[in-house]
Amino acid sequence: MKLLKLSRGRLYPALEEPLSEVSLEDWLDNPQGHADATALKISNDVSLASIRCDLAGFSTIILEFPAFKDGRAYSQARILRERYGFTGEIRARGDVLRDQLLFMARCGVDAFEFTGDADGANEALKEFSFAYQRAADDLQPVWRKRLDRAAAA
Repeated sequence: MKLLKLSRGRLYPALEEPLSEVSLEDWLDNPQGHADATALKISNDVSLASIRCDLAGFSTIILEFPAFKDGRAYSQARILRERYGFTGEIRARGDVLRDQLLFMARCGVDAFEFTGDADGANEALKEFSFAYQRAADDLQPVWRKRLDRAAAA
């Protein structure tokens, strides 16, 4: 498994730096006991509404993607970026497949623990040239482009 990080629309292999990880449950039970933690692991069955803490103390949040058919971590990534304003690294861990990379990136994930090859991963990011809905990446949807073009005419 290799770590790929997203930068300027492209995925690059990154050095796997050891993180001091703590699960959300353990951290909420004893924040002082995990003061040195730099990465917060959040399972996909946790409601982020229950988090009443300052996430700025973490450089990385690791979201669990346990199965291809389970998309709850996509919502968690968007909520972390859009509602909580988290600006650190959001890392996808688990069943991270090539076909999901673009959608994970659009939701705010910017690091991936990926078993495939980096070239194939970058091709996956270019498979769709337009977006049809808004997401955490601020890419302008095609309907907005059409409206802007019509207004300018």
